[in-house]
Amino acid sequence: MQSEHSKPVAVWLLSISVLIFSMIVLGGVTRLTESGLSMVNWHPVTGWLPPLDAMTWDQVFADYRQSPEYNKVNAGMNLNEFKSIFWLEYLHRLLGRLVGIAFFLPMVFFAAKGWIRGVLLAKVIGLFILGGLQGVLGWYMVKSGLVDRPDVSQYRLAAHLGLALVILAAVQWVGLGLLKPIPTNAPGGAIVNKRLGRGVWALLGLISVTILSGAFVAGLDAGHVYNTFPLMDGDLVPEGLWDLSPPSLNIFENIITVQFDHRVLAISVLISVGIFYWRSGRVRLTVSQRLSARSLLAAALIQVGLGISTLVLVVPIPLAALHQAGAVVLLAVTIWLAHELRPQRGA
Repeated sequence: MQSEHSKPVAVWLLSISVLIFSMIVLGGVTRLTESGLSMVNWHPVTGWLPPLDAMTWDQVFADYRQSPEYNKVNAGMNLNEFKSIFWLEYLHRLLGRLVGIAFFLPMVFFAAKGWIRGVLLAKVIGLFILGGLQGVLGWYMVKSGLVDRPDVSQYRLAAHLGLALVILAAVQWVGLGLLKPIPTNAPGGAIVNKRLGRGVWALLGLISVTILSGAFVAGLDAGHVYNTFPLMDGDLVPEGLWDLSPPSLNIFENIITVQFDHRVLAISVLISVGIFYWRSGRVRLTVSQRLSARSLLAAALIQVGLGISTLVLVVPIPLAALHQAGAVVLLAVTIWLAHELRPQRGA
């Protein structure tokens, strides 16, 4: 049931979801510019400030010069060149800390005022803990690129992105629930169509898998090869999809298979969203339900267009960043639609 304090708490949570979105996009830009391994140390409590004097810069740069990325990729880089990649990763980590503060301080305030309590308080605390775990997982990902190979593990990259999406979706869902509580089965309430409700959750699963497959494309730099569409190396189904042994390894480590799977999944999302939208047009929906369904179709069309453009233009950074942002928008719109189509109490 909605209380007089639900709206400010909901605005706070939805604002946090926007910050998380920004964090994900900035993380993508950090990866695209190969800036993510510039900070080889992690100081979660004392690492707020960047280097402020020449001596500190020299020390940070000296630490970087011990890393595989410097020795195998950026050997001979000078301090000014190092600063150009350092700042992006620093801002990414700083934004993560700011998100934590923007979550923690209002949470304490709202709890002290009694505006969040019981089950809602437990959910909010759980989200805060997940945020802390995300920071740890981010460092675990970075560490994989500081050993021998100057690239982070695609497995850890997918896990890091996956947890970020889980947190974003959960924060958004709780916030929307406060703005628009579960409707009762009463005249004038939200319109329920159980088949559409199940369908949107199936879409959410397919979209999530597609985004995670994109993380493997990014982790293996698979977007820099086979830059034609719809053909790959002149074929719809290229050779070499199952060259690795055991066969399951191809899904995660074969560049050909990883890119092919992402293509197939992306087109499957577009077709599935189109079918869902067509079916939604055959039933009576509320204005907000109809708007969210239309938004989903628009987001899917734009996202596939961005993906194809990014591929054929060989991954220009601005376009690739838009493509990654589009994936998160598509997920968020699907969460919104799922929330609009959730069952009524007593339905």
